[in-house]
Amino acid sequence: MFHESFADCWRLRYGTEPPFDVPELAPFLRHRSVREFSDQPIGEPLLQALIAAAQSASTSSNLQLWSVVSLDDPAVREDFAELAGNQRQVVQAARFLMFCADHHRLRKAGQKLGEACAGLEYAEFGLMAFVDAALAAERLVCAAESVGLAACYIGAVRNDLPRACELLGLPEGVAPLFGLCLGYPHPACRAEVKPRLDQAAVWHRERYDQDVDVSAYDERMRGFYITQGMKGEVTWSMRSARRVDGKHMTGREGLKAFLERLGFWRR
Repeated sequence: MFHESFADCWRLRYGTEPPFDVPELAPFLRHRSVREFSDQPIGEPLLQALIAAAQSASTSSNLQLWSVVSLDDPAVREDFAELAGNQRQVVQAARFLMFCADHHRLRKAGQKLGEACAGLEYAEFGLMAFVDAALAAERLVCAAESVGLAACYIGAVRNDLPRACELLGLPEGVAPLFGLCLGYPHPACRAEVKPRLDQAAVWHRERYDQDVDVSAYDERMRGFYITQGMKGEVTWSMRSARRVDGKHMTGREGLKAFLERLGFWRR
């Protein structure tokens, strides 16, 4: 459904003409979050293949410290949609997956061998699990988009981690991190390629450049916001600064304490 060329995507991402053309990479540049899905199902064989793609992602020390829970029960999907601020794509997508950091599986295997696995309480292994889950999910999304599917990450499931754990039946040592909607985009879907920061703002050569100026990006995003029916006078910097002001945590201010109770970040 989405067929922008490499050059088209470059213009949409950066607001400039591309200095070169790599058409083979166009599918990666045309990624966007899709929230409107058709009713076309995703069969079990395709989902299995996508999970295989996720498991083919890099994983630190081959520890594979992540798991995914697929949710097909409409009632549970409704609960997650409500938990995530009533995001209806959670219910409407053909498939909804919950990606989790998982220490439980390795701890259980180690304890069977007489190992306490106390190291899993260190921040290093918590970070390792979070990275593993993110790498696996993004590999799955890339694979899904290559066969015509679309996706939308749902970070708002962290608004109420205790409830999410309850809905998923998670044991100690497993933390739900984010959800993922998968499906075929609705024919009327208007999801756009969103502008990104200039490469100079994120790509530093040899040493980090502390004098980063995002004013040009604020101006580019102003036009994008207007096309999306949002207030153009509220810049990306303003929106982003408000998001991290500590006053709009939407229930996530207690994450650290809850993760510690699950066995993460204790040391």
